[in-house]
Amino acid sequence: MLAEARAHPLAHDEATNILIDRRDRLVARQMVGMVAAKGCSLEILPKVDPDEPDSKDVAAVRHRLVRMLDVALGLKLDLGRSAAIDRQKHTLLEILIRAFADKLLAEVRRGLPRQYLHCEDDLPALRGRLDVIRQFTRNAVRPDRLACRFDQLDVDTPLMRIMAAAVIYLGRFTRSLDTRHKLDELRFTLADIPQVPVNRLPWKQVRIDRTNRRWESLFRLARLLLQRDWQATHHSARAPEGLTLLFPMNDLFEKYIAALLRKALTNSGVEVVDQGGHRACLGAYTGQHLHSGDVFRTKPDIILRRDDDILAIIDTKWKKLSRNPLDPKHGVSQSDVYQLMAYARLYPTRELMLLYPELPGHHAIERPPFGIAGGAERLAIATVDTSCTEDQVIAQLKQLCGHFGITAQAGP
Repeated sequence: MLAEARAHPLAHDEATNILIDRRDRLVARQMVGMVAAKGCSLEILPKVDPDEPDSKDVAAVRHRLVRMLDVALGLKLDLGRSAAIDRQKHTLLEILIRAFADKLLAEVRRGLPRQYLHCEDDLPALRGRLDVIRQFTRNAVRPDRLACRFDQLDVDTPLMRIMAAAVIYLGRFTRSLDTRHKLDELRFTLADIPQVPVNRLPWKQVRIDRTNRRWESLFRLARLLLQRDWQATHHSARAPEGLTLLFPMNDLFEKYIAALLRKALTNSGVEVVDQGGHRACLGAYTGQHLHSGDVFRTKPDIILRRDDDILAIIDTKWKKLSRNPLDPKHGVSQSDVYQLMAYARLYPTRELMLLYPELPGHHAIERPPFGIAGGAERLAIATVDTSCTEDQVIAQLKQLCGHFGITAQAGP
């Protein structure tokens, strides 16, 4: 995957292998997203083929990335509003900050989530239960005070501390006057919530239940912007000076396809398992058939399973696939084939697929499946056009599942 980053030339970072200086442009491998610091920012957008005309439409490419993030991470963004921002030439970071401000403002106006907090206090009248030990020790000389233990409904929750911190932190990076006004309104509304540094936020203390379920997608968006789960970056003990929002495009493509496959196979009785399996290739040699290995563990991208039966294994690859009909390999790399051959040996299924993105605006080419030497497995090579709408991509995936003999419901 190549992604063009529009910025001033930078030196090649051998440690991360993210940026490559091509003199007239900056190219990023595998990673997409945004790097922002005080006074400057770098946006990296995904492009299957930088030479395609559609890839030069920055707004279209950016909106496609936002849609993939929305589906893959379950953010439930207002894509109509995001599309309008795209046309205004706003960056990916600006779109996500605007989406966060809009969603949080809407939820705050509906009412803040509250939870009962355990409190202890000395009060003039009994509230809750009497703390007998504290009453006859600390308050022994204060008969006018009662040592009380009680539960109090409060908005100062771990979830709201994260929201309040996000409002302050993201306000440093937005350049949109409208978004800044919304964040200022939110800052005033959440003024009673104690401020916690970003690197000390109580992520693990947040509990999403029926009382705050409508905040779940907003919590995911805040975690995306502040916690950066997708990145293998060093987390400093100090508060971060900038904002790094980077995604491995291969992982994002896999999560996007898995999420839409679940929708495509609704009510079909087929379970979509991503990054599952975990069967190992090798084990101690005993001179007999090895049923289970313990080293070189495998993780197929997507497994389609009905009960205990594995129907198919799909491996997603964010790469440009050859459209030359005379190419007997269809542009598939040898390492990808080896990977699927290992899955064919380890997992009891006859159906395997390598799934690639289709070039926007091109019709998918029917590629005959390969047979695997020494076995009865079938390896299909397929593409899906991510530039289409969500319903159109789901329809494409349903058609691909038909090659495995899987029948999905008629609706999207």
